[in-house]
Amino acid sequence: MKALTWHGKRDVRVEEVPDPVIKEPTDAIVKITTTAICGSDLHLYELFGPFMSEGDVLGHEPIGIVEEVGSQVGQIKPGDRVVIPFNISCGHCVPCQQELYAQCETTQVKEYGSGAALFGYTKLYGQVPGGQAEYLRVPQAQFGPIPLPAEGDDERFVYLSDVLPTAWQAVEYCSLGESGSVTVFGLGPIGQMCCRVARHRGHRVIAVDGVPERLEMARRHGAEVIDARSGSVADKVRDLTGGRGTDAVIDAVGMEAHGSPVAKLGQAVTGLLPDALAAPLMRTAGVDRLAALLESIDAVRRGGTVSVVGVYGGMADPMPLLRMFDKGITLRMGQAHVRRWIPALMPLVLDESDPLGVMDLATHRMPLSEAPQAYEMFQKKRDGAIKVLLKP
Repeated sequence: MKALTWHGKRDVRVEEVPDPVIKEPTDAIVKITTTAICGSDLHLYELFGPFMSEGDVLGHEPIGIVEEVGSQVGQIKPGDRVVIPFNISCGHCVPCQQELYAQCETTQVKEYGSGAALFGYTKLYGQVPGGQAEYLRVPQAQFGPIPLPAEGDDERFVYLSDVLPTAWQAVEYCSLGESGSVTVFGLGPIGQMCCRVARHRGHRVIAVDGVPERLEMARRHGAEVIDARSGSVADKVRDLTGGRGTDAVIDAVGMEAHGSPVAKLGQAVTGLLPDALAAPLMRTAGVDRLAALLESIDAVRRGGTVSVVGVYGGMADPMPLLRMFDKGITLRMGQAHVRRWIPALMPLVLDESDPLGVMDLATHRMPLSEAPQAYEMFQKKRDGAIKVLLKP
């Protein structure tokens, strides 16, 4: 089959790789019909080389048709249409019983002290072949895959794999009740959907980015917008909120924030080191650009919540603990517990009125064969790229 494989920093290729096969009775094989590029895939493209192997298959946002199932898989059958959560969880361990699916004990990568295994995402998360491919082996298929109606555009459902549950959890973690205000830093796919989820749930939304196309998309879905290039964002947030700041802030940017030149240099140097040196450095040092997180801490009101959904990779990043303690900030974060949020999201996705605007997120639809060009375009924010869907 054809699949997108990793070969080094900014070097991904579409190649022929062996077809996946059933290895365990809880496996399934799914023929992928649509898959997406996630903002966190760019971390593999740019920084996480020390935890990658040449030829790793990327991607963790797939939808497709079941081809084959193992003997212990009963919830889906060949011919069913399914969307695959990006984290691999068993559904029956203690964390899964608590709906903490991203911490599944059955698939935890204990060698690295990591949570549940993820599709297409480094040795840190199990090095499981990903879904930017023609076919995907799905472990723990007795629980993970989400059955879908046979009819309807893939685009309506594909975001249930990651974008929608991640955004829903980010807003849920803000603890805003029935009303409240939230600032969203970063208007890539996750940030855009955070804005829409928050608006749908009745909250005031202030959206922050430095890319005009992203600001315009957030604006047409009801957010007030601040151009991050125009000075102190936190000051502008306070100006819009009576000097107080919003009740919550969502950091949907993560480790690649602009405005941190020293950390940017550190990332560049780390990326040039041999893997044997870079891997332990990343596990013990602060290698993140923290501009968005620091601005989030500044922009939130006293006693408010910062919900971190952007991916960070450093193990020893400096944090302004005095400032956080003085403001009484609650900090929440973590991988999305995808299956936990599906009951709330599925009716919204099925609603023909499209209340979350899922049909207005993808800006590019490209064949899998053009995935390397799509990665470069997305990474460089060219041609108005906000969300790219790939068709195997």
